[in-house]
Amino acid sequence: MRDTELLAGQVAIVTGGAQGIGLSIGQALLEHGARVVIADIGKEHAEKAARSLGGTDKVVAVPCNVTVADEVDSLIKASLAAFGRVDIVVNNAGVTRDAYIGRMSEADFDAVLGVSLKGAWLLTRAVSALFRQQKSGSIINLSSMSGKIGNPGQTNYSAAKAGVVGLTKAAAKEFGPSGVRVNAVMPGLIRTEMTMAMKPEVFAAREKDIPLQRAGEPAEVANAVVFLASGMASYITGAVIEVGGGRGI
Repeated sequence: MRDTELLAGQVAIVTGGAQGIGLSIGQALLEHGARVVIADIGKEHAEKAARSLGGTDKVVAVPCNVTVADEVDSLIKASLAAFGRVDIVVNNAGVTRDAYIGRMSEADFDAVLGVSLKGAWLLTRAVSALFRQQKSGSIINLSSMSGKIGNPGQTNYSAAKAGVVGLTKAAAKEFGPSGVRVNAVMPGLIRTEMTMAMKPEVFAAREKDIPLQRAGEPAEVANAVVFLASGMASYITGAVIEVGGGRGI
């Protein structure tokens, strides 16, 4: 644990928390004193991630398909059963199904919007009554620079991540009177298993387009999530924090 636990006593749910940015977010929340629910579509995958975070009683794994309303409702119930409360929700789950628009199937379009956008909406809806009742809570949605500047071959992903921004701002206005904050983090080029699968020359070219001249690390995205979840961001809602090294400015 860190000397200063910004999230001591709080409980956080992280969807898509079994790998990549989601796992890094779970680790950062845990390090800052939160108890963490790792939610992911695969039970074994989620449990393995929970063990990688120390396997302590401060981390639990809950299988959840975020596109299925009943499973999302069950995720809230499981989190309350495990820890007695929920304070932070991180809508991180997402998938890609890249193809140029003329070749993209309707199924691939629906799949990407279903996980990234509908999934975030379903969990926001599922936790809304609880957060309003307790008059507190922080929801952090993971968008993407693709949702701001667009990427060829990603009309589905870009649309979904732009939609996450709209969801964030509308929900912030709805929940604000109850003391509940809703914000978004917009990562740029981050070193994950997905991006490292790019051809080296393509990855290098993208780095050159970034003012800081490098890709980001998952922990740098996680730090922004911790900030937004904490009391340090107590007067911030409806905001979108870009974690992209200046890409897109």
